[in-house]
Amino acid sequence: MAIRLLRLIAFLIASLVVAVPTAMAQAPDIGALVDALGQGGFPQREAAVNALVAIGDPRAVGVLQALSDGNLYVRKADSKVVLAAKAGSGFALTNPLDGADLGAAAKADIEKIKVNNGLRGKIGVAIGQMTLFSTDPKVRLSAAQSILKTADPATLDGLEKALATETDPAIKKVMELAQAVIVLKTDAPLETKRAAVATVASHGDRDAQTVLLAALQTAPDELKPAIQDGLDTIARALQLWSVAQNLVYGVSLASVLLLAAIGLAITFGVMGVINMAHGEMVMLGAYVTFMVQNVIATYAPGLTEYAMAFSIPLAFLFTALVGVGIERGVIRWLYGRPLETLLATWGISLILQQAVRTIFGANNRLVAPPSWMTGSFDVGGLAITSNRMWIVIFAIIVFAALQLVLNRTALGLQMRAVTQNRRMASAMGIRTPFVDAMTFGLGSGVAGLAGVALSQIDNVSPNMGQNYIIDSFMVVVFGGVGNLWGTLIGALTLGIGNKFLEPYAGAVLGKIIILVLIILFIQRRPRGLFALKGRAVEQ
Repeated sequence: MAIRLLRLIAFLIASLVVAVPTAMAQAPDIGALVDALGQGGFPQREAAVNALVAIGDPRAVGVLQALSDGNLYVRKADSKVVLAAKAGSGFALTNPLDGADLGAAAKADIEKIKVNNGLRGKIGVAIGQMTLFSTDPKVRLSAAQSILKTADPATLDGLEKALATETDPAIKKVMELAQAVIVLKTDAPLETKRAAVATVASHGDRDAQTVLLAALQTAPDELKPAIQDGLDTIARALQLWSVAQNLVYGVSLASVLLLAAIGLAITFGVMGVINMAHGEMVMLGAYVTFMVQNVIATYAPGLTEYAMAFSIPLAFLFTALVGVGIERGVIRWLYGRPLETLLATWGISLILQQAVRTIFGANNRLVAPPSWMTGSFDVGGLAITSNRMWIVIFAIIVFAALQLVLNRTALGLQMRAVTQNRRMASAMGIRTPFVDAMTFGLGSGVAGLAGVALSQIDNVSPNMGQNYIIDSFMVVVFGGVGNLWGTLIGALTLGIGNKFLEPYAGAVLGKIIILVLIILFIQRRPRGLFALKGRAVEQ
């Protein structure tokens, strides 16, 4: 018994000794497969591509991409495949697998490996299959999106294998959609195709709608009702997302109007001054942002990303000081004379525009936003740009800060007292001229903050403030003079109303309709949506 056991062990050892070298001899050599790309014609190259894909070596992705791009050559001296790059009068050669330097060669010493369109397409499919198993989620997502775009049935097997092991929900969703789109192009069973239609319809976007419309043209009659149901589902979803997108655009526009109008609401409410130069305060704030960015880029380029942190307080202080200067130098002599005040502030606006045009020129200036304000992202079927989102947040912060100033500070208390009854506030010892100056400075400073925000979404130019002054007055009049909550409601109403009217009436006619509606509203409520009752005491 013991002898038989020893003989069995000896046989197994002998088998392993023979099998291991045989297996090693049969294991594919990736270097040899790369060199095979340069041998024979297109069928032989296609076989070499398939062999490279089969071994699953991640280095093969770069080799195949270089082949598709036309950067692989055969060195005539030894038939080795190399990566060649133009260097002077010759070519610098590197190993396509590891990038090792292989010296230089003249053009006559190497021959380019040719690729036709058919082979290039197969290479694209092969790269997509291999990158689906990458350890980098970004690479896998890019591969899934590439397969979704091409929808080549040849990628279905690799896609299903990758889908079985994928754990990232976002990547898995793209893979499932790609799988469903490919299934609709194959001869899969009817029930499988119905499930694919349901998967495509569940995405509810325009790409899914395009896929189902294309499938409807060639689908068998028994599948067409399912595809039509999917198209109807997508159409309803798109209508809802369209409404939501208009709301997003409306809130974005409202935040801009709020920033431009809120300072005007303060000065108009407290002082009763129609300030036609308010738009130029917005413009000055934008130019302060432009100057701060240029100075930082010149003297402290490492702080360019934080230029906004310096622009916000400087724009507020500069425009506030300009506002105080205008109030002390011009407006204080014109109280109680609205026509003269209107003409004087209009003249100031022209002077400021020409001064800026003289200093900076008439050309538009561009303020580069920081990296965290660039790009966009999707939320369901909504497309949201980062700069607009941050402007909405900034407008909310400015609005909240002004509420604190007006309701929690001594200056705010005095401003509200002057707004409700100027003569009584003066009799109670409040220095109304000082309150007027501070109010005008605060309103101008807030307009400067609006300029900082607008510089991130619009070109900076001498007349940029004029684009918002009319809308700002409409917001203030509609919401109620001197009422911040009324200004907020007015900005939201005008912003959302404009965005819902534009698709049907156009931008210009939509704004005219809004203006007519406001005029009709003011006929019924002359003091706006939220009137300050205390102002009636002075009448």
